[in-house]
Amino acid sequence: MKLKACLTALLFIACIKTGFSQVLITTTLPDSISYWEKTNVVGLDINEIAFVNWSVGGNNSVTILGKGNFTRKYHRKNVNWLNELILRYGYNSQEGQGPRKTDDQFQFNSTFGYRKDTISNLYYSAKFNLNTQFANGYNYPNKLHEISGPLAPAYIFLGVGAEYIRKDWGFNAYFSPLTDKTTLVLDQYLADQGAFGVKGAIKDADGNIIEHGKKSRTEVGMLLTSQLKRQIFKNIMLDNRITLYSDYLNKFGNVDINYQFALDMTVNQYVRANIGANIIYDNDIKATEERDGAVVTVGPKLQLKQMLGVGLSYTF
Repeated sequence: MKLKACLTALLFIACIKTGFSQVLITTTLPDSISYWEKTNVVGLDINEIAFVNWSVGGNNSVTILGKGNFTRKYHRKNVNWLNELILRYGYNSQEGQGPRKTDDQFQFNSTFGYRKDTISNLYYSAKFNLNTQFANGYNYPNKLHEISGPLAPAYIFLGVGAEYIRKDWGFNAYFSPLTDKTTLVLDQYLADQGAFGVKGAIKDADGNIIEHGKKSRTEVGMLLTSQLKRQIFKNIMLDNRITLYSDYLNKFGNVDINYQFALDMTVNQYVRANIGANIIYDNDIKATEERDGAVVTVGPKLQLKQMLGVGLSYTF
């Protein structure tokens, strides 16, 4: 019996040692190295106001804004490739009137750069930019004819130049002496009106269209863009962008301006507040005014959009 007990104990110890040895020699292969940085941010802002027996009056209303920002960045040695997709769409529903669009943006940016060594902050770069919207826009309350639409307009920039990047500052500046700017107006009604700088329709003395307007316009000029994106205070991120463009062939010296300013303030992991503004000046976009009950076209004016919102945000 003692011999049997000893043999059982030895067998048990051998099994334990074998098990430990198996654990010790088990290895996990490391994940492959990725040179891509990925960021996805989606958010939803909701603003609601309701009245019940409110003595001073008011209209019930709901405003909803959905937004997304998706970036894909590739960086390895001398190569830097940044891709960014910005989406925004919002609408407002107010008592006594139908839903109205409040915000609409589809923007895609892609910049590919190559530097001659791994120390330099200067890249030889090529840039592509597309800026348009999802849905028709109207001069409310008039909904008879749209004043904008999907790819009407759409602005496409494609050029080559140089880009200065400072990651430690969150700063980059791009200059291109040769950039093609294409304006698309794929809505024939707007194209016939000559909207957004395209050539309008040719009409006879009675106003009948002889030849439809052009749906695109091409310019060649110089482009300057700059962005500063960095944390300026605890939980407050600044995103400051400006784009300047001047056409060589048509009225050189007139500068198209697109300035965007945003403060993103983090309350907690899922709640954020944001303040922003967008200022645009384009010599080819004519403003309209109402005079004596009629809408007339006037010269270009400064365009301003202000944003203030609090809502849910999720980063993944």
